[in-house]
Amino acid sequence: MRKAPTILHLDMDAFYASAEQASKPSLRGKAVVVGGLGPRGVVATASYEARVFGVHSAMPMAQARRLAPNAAYLVPRFGFYKAISEQVMGLLRELSPLVEPLSLDEAFVDLEAGGAAWDEGSARLAGARLRADIRAVTGLTGSVGLAASKMLAKIASEQAKPDGLVVIEPGTERALLGPMSVRTLPGVGPATGDHLRRAGIHTVEEIVEAGEDELVRLLGKAHGHGLYAMALARDERAVVAERETKSVSVEDTYDVDIHDRVRVGLEVQRLADRCVRRLRGAGLSGRTIVLKVRRYDFSTLTRSETLRGPTDDPAVVREAALRLLEGVDSTGGVRLLGVGVSGLADFTQEDLFAQAAGEAHHDHAVEEVADDVPVEGREPAVERRWVAGHDVRHAEYGHGWVQGSGVGRVTVRFETPESPPGRVRTFPVDDPALEVAEPLPLVERKGVPGSQGSTSSGPAILPKERSGSGGGGARSRP
Repeated sequence: MRKAPTILHLDMDAFYASAEQASKPSLRGKAVVVGGLGPRGVVATASYEARVFGVHSAMPMAQARRLAPNAAYLVPRFGFYKAISEQVMGLLRELSPLVEPLSLDEAFVDLEAGGAAWDEGSARLAGARLRADIRAVTGLTGSVGLAASKMLAKIASEQAKPDGLVVIEPGTERALLGPMSVRTLPGVGPATGDHLRRAGIHTVEEIVEAGEDELVRLLGKAHGHGLYAMALARDERAVVAERETKSVSVEDTYDVDIHDRVRVGLEVQRLADRCVRRLRGAGLSGRTIVLKVRRYDFSTLTRSETLRGPTDDPAVVREAALRLLEGVDSTGGVRLLGVGVSGLADFTQEDLFAQAAGEAHHDHAVEEVADDVPVEGREPAVERRWVAGHDVRHAEYGHGWVQGSGVGRVTVRFETPESPPGRVRTFPVDDPALEVAEPLPLVERKGVPGSQGSTSSGPAILPKERSGSGGGGARSRP
């Protein structure tokens, strides 16, 4: 018996950039790039208007600026995006208890587990209603894929982008997958893709033609068997409602390499304190302290120390991180530092004096080469206050957002989500009438489903269905 397409995959469209366009009337319909703005920044998200120029996520920001010099370049507002994400995830949990978030803007839902769908028609209707609810609650659009498995549902949502709904009907899976690139399948990254290409395997159908034995010979037993099954559209992975948090970490990438060893130590202590604040905010503690150091040549050192018991004491984490730093050669400069805690628990070991004194187990250092991905990179003092894209309020002119700052001045565009594009004004950076502000509510909710908490989002945009909405009124399950 063929399974119904009741696994839903939601992917919000160009999430960070769309949220920024929604909150800033002057940016709607224009190229917007969100990410780190320093020399080593990377693109977090690009609007569809910016993608026309070739800009995409994970691209170095310097390259993005060359491709789209007239785009708006903004620093991420993660708190703002998280608030929107919580609204969206709330709507998903109204559909089913089995919701598996993958990131702020992406999740799987088992519709059948919540009684929200049981066949193709009811699944299509649930997907269309979800998209309408997301638009009503947040003002943003999301693309929905529906299929009988997680792999196929994700492929369907990619086909639905932007702002669409695609259902992969039972019995059509093999025909759909056949001509697709091997990179479409989960677990096939650049290295595996190149390995298959060298063996003359470029498409999913060619994987099937090669046979399971050949896949095992090429990729090993576990990977070969798994990849062959997926090429046959077999994916038995269940939607997992709760993913256990395995670690809490923070890291910063620096615009200029740090050579001063004392400065490096101070940065490690600061990161340790930030990490502990996140740890405590999640009600957790941990036994293993991890230090990450990316050096001037992009090589990355990771060192860890396992304590006798879990802790959330900032002094203990600081001291452990500094001990790890002693064994790291930072000659030549440091471009990234990170501190993390793993081995998490929901309790704290009280007696950690011995740990703070150094009774710990040291793991071997791990050397690797990685791309430079800045995380919340630090800005100069003025820029940290007047961050491009962030909200401000002026005593006379009201709410606005920072277009840029420098040379002792800050430029602000005064507009709100409901206003027409606003006027730009410039002030001294120390103008006492100008202050940092919280994002404004972007959708006025009046009994809209899932409207708990503060509102954040953008303009209502009518959706376009790729395969119909299922039509008609509500259906009763037989």
